[in-house]
Formats: sequence, C-alpha cells, structure tokens
Amino acid sequence: MDSQTPTTCLGIIPARWASSRFPGKPLADLNGRPMVLHVWDKCRQAGLDRIVIATDDERIAACCQEAGAEVQLTDPDLPSGTDRCAVVARDATEDLVINIQGDEPFISPDAIRQLVALLKDQPICPIATLARKEVDPEVLSSPNVVKVVCNNLGEAMYFSRAWIPYQRDRERDQWPLHATYLTHIGLYGFRRDILMELSALPVGILERTEQLEQLRWLSEGYRISVGVTDYQSMGIDTPEDLVRARLWSL
Repeated sequence: MDSQTPTTCLGIIPARWASSRFPGKPLADLNGRPMVLHVWDKCRQAGLDRIVIATDDERIAACCQEAGAEVQLTDPDLPSGTDRCAVVARDATEDLVINIQGDEPFISPDAIRQLVALLKDQPICPIATLARKEVDPEVLSSPNVVKVVCNNLGEAMYFSRAWIPYQRDRERDQWPLHATYLTHIGLYGFRRDILMELSALPVGILERTEQLEQLRWLSEGYRISVGVTDYQSMGIDTPEDLVRARLWSL
C-alpha cells in the first residue's frame, strides 16, 4: 500500500442468535435499547470508516437495519466470530478490520481507537489486541479470565486461562507484588489480507487445549501486538450478567 494512501478501517460486530447460556442475546433489552445497538453506538463514536453487523439471524438483521445499521447475513454454522468477520471482510476494500464483540455494550470508543492506532503504528504485526493490568488474585486465578504474557517488544508470547507467569518461590497472594500481570480484552484488529489467511488455518493443539482461538495464530507464527489499556471490559454472557449491566451507566 502506498505510504501516502490513507488507511481505512472496517469495524465488524459479530452477533449470533444461538447461545447455550443466553439465546437471542444481541436483542436483549438494556436500558430500552437492544444490546447490539449499544455496541454499534460505541463503534460509531470511535470514528471507524465503516461498521457492519454480521449476524446469522433475520430478527437481529431486521432490528439493526431499522436502526440504520449496515448488516450482512452470515452462515449460522460458522465456528467463530473471527470466521464471521472474515466472510464480511472478503469483499471489503478497507485496509484494517476491527472485531468488536456484540456482547460488549460498554466497549470504550477510546479502546477501539487505541487498537486502530496500534495496528497503524506496528506494521510488522498483522494482528493487534488489548490487555489490562490486574492485581486482584481472585481475578487472576479465574479460568474465565484470560491472561497474556508479552515479550519486550509488546508482542504476545502466550495466552492462557492459567495464572501466568508462574512464580515458583512465592505464595500466590504475593505474586502481583513481584510481577506485572495482564488480563486479555477480547477486542481484535487485523490487516484485512491477514484475516483471510487466519480464517483458513486448522485448529491447533494449544487452541483445543485452552479453548482460545488466538493460540492458533501464535502457533502458526503470526505476531500479535498487545496494547495496555485502562479499559475495564464487561461482557454479557448470561441473563444474570444483563441484570448487573442494567446497574451500570452506559
């Protein structure tokens, strides 16, 4: 790409209907507005060049189109949000693709902008994501919270549900006093051509073991730049999460 050509960015919000814990989650009411539209609102505030909601369901599509959003229907059998993004991005002309999860109604526009800037500033890395410093042992010990270890260049070395890095000679409650721990925020940015490659990769052993898709990319040698942010993620996975979310200020 010519260095003088402005870099354009496509935001994609995967929003599927089926969920074992919360069917129809994208249309769940959050303070009088469907959850997926809160995500769309935040993406618009981030100043992305174009935003597409990728869904497998006509009900979600109709709701989003009525609100004025661009929608693309995708195959319900696609295995992941990344695959849904790849389908949308295949015919796109934008240079960068940002995958914003449809169950993150509190996503920070600043975090999205930070991710875009990270991709633009680190051309050697085809993938970018964000992480947050954490010191709470209860949070760090949870397998539901993904941890990431980075090298000195700010690139991911490994993601795990385990509390890493391990400190052999200290009690666990002392670990945050002697090392920096990063918890992963599931917001991804890709160079569009690389996203096409990622969608064709086979599932690897590490991904299957930890149930973390990004380990497939690392195993295949792709570099992932990690930006540190103060943004506190709050995804909504269950109806109980939605009840708690209604107490937050959007």
